[in-house]
Amino acid sequence: MNQSLSSLPPGVRLGVSPLSWANDVLEDLGANIPLETCLDDAAAIGYQGVELGRKFPRDAATLRPVLESRGLELASGWYSGELAERDVHAEMAAVAPHASLLRDMGSSVMVYGEVAMMTPGAPLDAPMSKRLVMPTHEVAAYAVRLTEFAKRLQDAYGLRLAYHHHLMMVTETLDEVSTLFDRAGGDVGLLLDTGHAVGGGFDYTRLIDRFGDRIAHIHLKDVRGKVMEMVRAGDLSFNEGVRWGMFTVPGDGDVDFAPVADFVRNGCYRGWLVVEAEQDPELAPPKPAVTDAFDRVRRLFA
Repeated sequence: MNQSLSSLPPGVRLGVSPLSWANDVLEDLGANIPLETCLDDAAAIGYQGVELGRKFPRDAATLRPVLESRGLELASGWYSGELAERDVHAEMAAVAPHASLLRDMGSSVMVYGEVAMMTPGAPLDAPMSKRLVMPTHEVAAYAVRLTEFAKRLQDAYGLRLAYHHHLMMVTETLDEVSTLFDRAGGDVGLLLDTGHAVGGGFDYTRLIDRFGDRIAHIHLKDVRGKVMEMVRAGDLSFNEGVRWGMFTVPGDGDVDFAPVADFVRNGCYRGWLVVEAEQDPELAPPKPAVTDAFDRVRRLFA
C-alpha cells in the first residue's frame, strides 16, 4: 500500500474517477485531455485505482498493461441497466461484454445505474423536475428482476452489483432507495454516493443507518450547496448543474465526510472509496483538485 494511505483500514482502497478529467456524457468537457494524462496524474498522486471512463480501452488485453504500468487497478465501471423495462435474460446478454471486462481486470464490483425510465432523448438535459418516477406498484417486480440479475451476475462473473442511487433516475430520493432495497434481496448491493444523496434531498448517513451491511461501493462526491439550490430553484437540468459546478471533490463543498469515514473505520466495509467529481476541467484543473481530495481523505483516516 502507498505509505501515505497506510491509515486506511485493511481491505479498503482509494481510487479516483476519470470524470474529473473527461466527462462521460458532456463530451466537450475534457475532450482534449488524453487518457494517459488522467492515469499518470492518478498514479503520481498516489491513488490505487480508477474507474472506467469513456476514453478507456474496452478489452482487457489492451487495458491491463496500461493500468499495470502505472501501478493502478480497475476499481469498477458504470453499467447502464434497463431492468425497469426488460427481463433478466435480455439484461444478462446486454451486460456480457462489460461484465467480462471487469472480471478479466480483477474487479469485484459492478456499478449499476437504471436508465430505462429516464426521459427519452437527452435525459440529463431535461429539467430536474421532469424525471420519470417508477409507479409504486411496479417496484416489487422490479426488485425481483434486480435480485435475480444480481445473483446471476455474481455466479457468472464473480461481480457484486452495486446499485447507484442517482439524480434523475428512478431511485433519487431516500424513500425510493428504501422502498427498493426493502424489497430487493441481499444479493443487491448498494453504492453509497455522498453527493447524489445530498442532491436527492437527504443525509447520506440515513443509508448507512438503514443499509450499511448492503453497501458494496462508495463514491466520495462533494456538493456546492448554493449551486445545487440554484439548480433546483431554476429547475435546471442535471447537465446544466454539472456545468455550473454543483459537484466537486471532497473538501471543496459542503458535505461532511466524517460520518462515512467513521463507518468505514468502524464497520465491516471492505472495498473501494472512489473520489468522484463531475466538473469542467477548464474551471477545476483536475490534478490539483484530485490532489486536494487525496490529502483530504488521507487526513480523515489519519
